Amino acid sequence: MKKVGIIGAGLGGLTAGALLSQKGYDVNVFEKEKVVGGRSLTLEGDELTLEDYKKILHRFDIWMPHSEPSLEEIFERNLLEGYRLDLGFHLLGFIDKSPLTKILNDEGVTPPYSASRFGVISPEKEVMHDFKEYLSIWDKLQLMPLLFRFALLRRSTISDMDKVPVEETLDKYCKDWIRDALETAARYISTVNDLEKISTAEILGVMKQWGGNAKPTGYPKGGSIAVCKGLAEIIKKNGGKVHLEKKVDEISIKNGEAKGVMVGGEKKEQDIVISNLPVQDVFEIAPKKHFPEDYVEKLINLEGSGSVCAYYALEDLDESILKKPIAFRERDLGVEGKDAAGIIDLQTAKPEMDMSPNGEYLIQAYIICTPEEAKDKDKVKTLRKALDKNMELVLPNYKDDLKFALYPTSYHLDGVAKTIYNEKPHSKTPVKDLYMVGDCIKSTGIGMNCAVDSAVQLSKDL
Repeated sequence: MKKVGIIGAGLGGLTAGALLSQKGYDVNVFEKEKVVGGRSLTLEGDELTLEDYKKILHRFDIWMPHSEPSLEEIFERNLLEGYRLDLGFHLLGFIDKSPLTKILNDEGVTPPYSASRFGVISPEKEVMHDFKEYLSIWDKLQLMPLLFRFALLRRSTISDMDKVPVEETLDKYCKDWIRDALETAARYISTVNDLEKISTAEILGVMKQWGGNAKPTGYPKGGSIAVCKGLAEIIKKNGGKVHLEKKVDEISIKNGEAKGVMVGGEKKEQDIVISNLPVQDVFEIAPKKHFPEDYVEKLINLEGSGSVCAYYALEDLDESILKKPIAFRERDLGVEGKDAAGIIDLQTAKPEMDMSPNGEYLIQAYIICTPEEAKDKDKVKTLRKALDKNMELVLPNYKDDLKFALYPTSYHLDGVAKTIYNEKPHSKTPVKDLYMVGDCIKSTGIGMNCAVDSAVQLSKDL
């Protein structure tokens, strides 16, 4: 039985561990934190202190530029009691048809989830619509052949479009409302605002799924960490182990082969080592001398993506509105790509999602930006106002019922942004028996699915 050591109990590492344990590998996952999840972490408001919250945000490249009331007052008044807060904004794409759901279903550990289609806020009319209701008959006739054409494309054909900007493709095939809708979709699929930087192949890969019957988005009961806990259960069920508070100090490499990991001064021999760290951080524990210089340089300089998130806690709400996430595009914000896309996710406020106390509601939202913009106070303020504006379009009187609002801002939302000029590496590294998984790795997916899909592909390759 081959021994597999996985560094990091994030979504990618846990998915790889679950799949490989099912195939009979002896899996050991080493996680430096006290809990599984990585950036797919859900925080319990009852257990959280102000000091702990600030430390956690700092560890994951997140800062809190604004809150209502102040963060200090929120904790002094225990306003988070009964709430669960995801570390950052997370959605699972095509949750009812995704590989992640199949993995969990096969082992009988699936957390309940909400699956939904998107609504959209029209930039012109500033009103909320369902996609089906919003399209005219003529628009539908135009859109269906386009989706059908995309659905028939072979994987090799899609790969040939890796370096074709999505703006070029939209100019060629789309106009009017269809272009407007797909411009917004391309942004939140890639978490990049600049259409000149978004790969057509990346978007077509997702749209092949979108053209089917699967609902584009979903959310698990109890927060994003629920699926991570489910994956950890599968690993343990199949004889593997998840070691918490066990930081890997170094990957042991000899003669170009990974031989194991060093944990607390002790060598843990492994036949295969898989890193779920951001690729930029791999060389902190894997000596650079074992890799080609150009490979090291490329990975270190890969750029992530950013976002301004919002968590709106409401003491009252008309539950009839809790149907789906609402996508929006805010024009001419002075950000890279001029316009910025975001989502107001009403799924998280559903009582059955268990994210808030009885009779109260938590709505998560985010708007896309670059890491540099996420560090700029003025840009963040502009983006926050855009979030609030669109929240008000969805719920005109939400401020009357607002209990608190948090705006955690991440300059590392995705480990590697999905852009033409920012090519993600493959999971296989130049070092024999050393692999990588996670949202930094070349794979197809929307939201958290990037990490899952990378692990699925790795499990097939091993």
